[in-house]
Amino acid sequence: MEKFTLPHQHGENKNIENMHKELSDISHFATVAEIFKQLGDPTRVRIFWLLCHREECVINIAAMMDMSSPAVSHHLRSLSECGLIVGRRDGKEVYYKAADTEESKLLHKMVERIMEIACPKDVVDYHASSEEMIHSIHKYLLEHLSERITIEELSRTFLMNTTTLKKEFKEVYGVSIAAHVKEHRMELAARLLQESSDSIAQIAQAVGYTSQSRFATAFKEKYGVLPTEYRTCRHTNK
Repeated sequence: MEKFTLPHQHGENKNIENMHKELSDISHFATVAEIFKQLGDPTRVRIFWLLCHREECVINIAAMMDMSSPAVSHHLRSLSECGLIVGRRDGKEVYYKAADTEESKLLHKMVERIMEIACPKDVVDYHASSEEMIHSIHKYLLEHLSERITIEELSRTFLMNTTTLKKEFKEVYGVSIAAHVKEHRMELAARLLQESSDSIAQIAQAVGYTSQSRFATAFKEKYGVLPTEYRTCRHTNK
């Protein structure tokens, strides 16, 4: 076979023949291109990323993705065909997870590196026990008392099924998520009424209420008096 040379010589030609040989093997690059093609769809990337961290059924994936099950199944088929994910049947359910291959692991790292996000194990340990996860959710909720966070949002953030999340939270803390958060909001509101000069409207917003009247009603249910009365009474007793 005739030795390959470049038409323009710019100095360094080391390994040029080997590189030319690799470039000539189009099938190898076609395989790589097909894998990258699967990740050209942002929805597919999200599903792949999710399945790199946990095994889930179609219905749960659909819930976390805010998609229909048929739409999720379409993406799962594509990811399966290129070997990035695998499925297993358990009764009537099929569970999916990322394939335990070097390609899948490298793509997972690449996705997170490019997105410039920390690997979830550095932020939320998805392999932690259920109780540890619930404690993480509790901490997250207390850090965001001014926000209205839905169960669905928690489910997506912590990759936990909504039914499981509600059930296990109540087992750990004895009350529902809504009741627990409301309790902490009222306690924070009481402190702000005593210690700050913020208006009632500002305090209402600080504890997640856009309606001042709803805040006042919730506060009275907890302390028996309206926020204005509570503040007056506490300042009088100082």
